[in-house]
Amino acid sequence: MKQIHDVVIVGGGASGVIAGIFAAQCGAKVLIIEKMKEPLRKLKITGKGRCNITNNAPLADFLRKTGPDPDFLKPAFARFFNDDTVSFFNNIGVNTVVERGGRVFPQSNSAIEVVDKLVLFARAKGVEFKCNSKVKGFIREDDQITGVEIVPNQVIKGKSFILAAGGASYPATGSSGDGYPIVTALGHKVTTIRPALVPVETSGLTAKNLQGLSLSNVKVNVWIDGKKTDEEMGEMLFTHFGLTGPIILSLSRRHNDSIQKKKNVVFSIDLKPALDEQKLDNRLQRDLDENGKMKLSNIFKFWLPSKLIPEFLRQLSLNGEKLSNQVNADEKKKIRKLLKDFRFEVTSLRSFSEAIITSGGISREQINPETLASMLYPNLYFAGEIIDVDANTGGYNLQIAFSTGVLAGEYAAKMALGKQTQDSIA
Repeated sequence: MKQIHDVVIVGGGASGVIAGIFAAQCGAKVLIIEKMKEPLRKLKITGKGRCNITNNAPLADFLRKTGPDPDFLKPAFARFFNDDTVSFFNNIGVNTVVERGGRVFPQSNSAIEVVDKLVLFARAKGVEFKCNSKVKGFIREDDQITGVEIVPNQVIKGKSFILAAGGASYPATGSSGDGYPIVTALGHKVTTIRPALVPVETSGLTAKNLQGLSLSNVKVNVWIDGKKTDEEMGEMLFTHFGLTGPIILSLSRRHNDSIQKKKNVVFSIDLKPALDEQKLDNRLQRDLDENGKMKLSNIFKFWLPSKLIPEFLRQLSLNGEKLSNQVNADEKKKIRKLLKDFRFEVTSLRSFSEAIITSGGISREQINPETLASMLYPNLYFAGEIIDVDANTGGYNLQIAFSTGVLAGEYAAKMALGKQTQDSIA
């Protein structure tokens, strides 16, 4: 007779593994099915290998970093939020530190330590892993899921099921969009998926000329079809194809739909956000007056990183050999305007292979936010990136994975063990 597991989880990423742990802690017999040779492949590369596990922002601030419907996440965050995440990891032997912007990292700066401790703890709780196993789909009978079919021809039976197959970003880690056709075959809607937290490509050669230059404490204003719609302050980087870095990734996430629809999207860099127009004008005039015999190419070093100077002189049609005391009022005005409005036309997003997360996913309308159960199948639950929720960079997305994983894991266990009636779950 084939063994029937209490909870079967499809996907061994962050949300799937923590769902398995919390389901097991409820007393459920748990199996995690993972198509790669080992679980948590994507977690190993998060935070550039350092693993930004969460952000310590207060709930209201945290929700402002999420979308497209922050309220959907409130029940998951009420059950398991950032302080719970820190306590959980501390308890399994991962000490943490808080860095700039509220980002929480392991003290070891090692994502591998996080992965190893998570897997070790899951196994200690009795969670089983079935790796190198590609899922074909779910077996259903009426409004119940009864099993998971895996390649080549094996059916794994269960009482409750969690789909935590991730999105379509970083496909080399196993997050390649496999969950979407599985869930649409069950009748669920999947909103349009797009790469998110991804670098952007820009027109012209300016970014290429500046590749490798990083900027900190700058503000990027977003203009869409001639209207300012957004802004973000922080760090960014020029590349051979365009722009990247924390603030660019967050802005690309929030405006990926406009970019993909080929609207006129401009990212304007304010290189002097601490100075308004008048204060900047005063600063420029003072520097020009005090260094009248200095060449313009040298005085620009007071205002810009060296690598930016040739590009500025080119765009302003200024001769770098010109003396500062020869700069007229019109030229000074042009310098001031470019320092406050250094524009790049965004032409496209980079591909899913470079995206940190995926925007879009299973429609929230078909998921009960209180339990993360499917509205179509009462013993099917969802967790993590496959749901149509996402957030800015900075630890927010991993917290969503952990929070939704915990909530789905516990309710899936309660359903399987008969500890909760369906009326109370719904």
